[in-house]
Amino acid sequence: MGIPRRIYYAAAAVALALTIGTLGFVFIEGYPWFDAFYMTVITLFTIGYGEIRTLSFPGRVFNTALILFGGGVFLLAIGAFTQSIIELELNQFFGKRRVRNMIEKLKDHYIVCGYGRVGRGAAAELKAAGVPFVVIDNNDERVERAMKAGIFAVVGDCTKDEPLRDVGIDRAAGLIATLRTDADNLFLILSARTLNPKLHLSARVSEEEAEAKMRRAGADAVFAPYTITGARMAQALLRPHVHQFIDFTTRNTGLDVGIEQVAVSGSSKFAGQTLEQTNFCRDLGIIVLAIKKSDGKMQFNPPAEATVAAGDFLIVMGENPSLRKLEHLLA
Repeated sequence: MGIPRRIYYAAAAVALALTIGTLGFVFIEGYPWFDAFYMTVITLFTIGYGEIRTLSFPGRVFNTALILFGGGVFLLAIGAFTQSIIELELNQFFGKRRVRNMIEKLKDHYIVCGYGRVGRGAAAELKAAGVPFVVIDNNDERVERAMKAGIFAVVGDCTKDEPLRDVGIDRAAGLIATLRTDADNLFLILSARTLNPKLHLSARVSEEEAEAKMRRAGADAVFAPYTITGARMAQALLRPHVHQFIDFTTRNTGLDVGIEQVAVSGSSKFAGQTLEQTNFCRDLGIIVLAIKKSDGKMQFNPPAEATVAAGDFLIVMGENPSLRKLEHLLA
């Protein structure tokens, strides 16, 4: 029996015993309602104050039955409540321990700091991508909400170093800062960059003026949700077909098409070949939108004679199964 159901049944049994006792003293002894309830309570709780009024023979028979029945119910209820509390404490202890053990095994994962509206959106995208990540928030209810959604989540203050170390920031690949204020996000970015200089950092800002400060603090990508939303709303009116195309490739709109970045491994047999020689576009039906060179330069709409070198990233668009095949080929 589940813990909530057990507590419900125990409370219902105690309420039933109190109701039966109260009704019995009212109709058998003629007690006023409150006196009947009071007599039932001191009987079930075995306080031993004595009879508030002298009981008749039928009243004592009823009281004896109430002691035997109600006392047993009360003791069982206490046991059920105690067992439930112990189980809840143990479940929380072992649950937190299990999550902690799993987090200790994470490597090249992502950390989402804050599980508000922006944080939930980031977590949903990471979950859909199938990459390992963990959420950290200082609000118990938000952490519980994340865990109910099947996400690793822990309670902690992201602006302090120790909670970040607990979620493996030294082994992480990236961190997303979605805290409530720009000041908190700025402090978080500074701390994260210090704890792991190689970490890829993404942050949200509420005020546009904070964007430059966030980048100086070490953020690789900075987003202003309100500005972005306003721009997208205008684009939906000015260029509806472009807006629809972007939605097709970046959101789940029914088409199995996406845009992906694919790394070219040094051990790949395609490293050093031109796009024409690889035959990616023809064999997999994908479109190479750009090549991010290892020196940081971006080559848009590369020609067929463009060379694919080790350490480059291909920005490609196509059906998701084809993108997965391309990742396998270039790995």
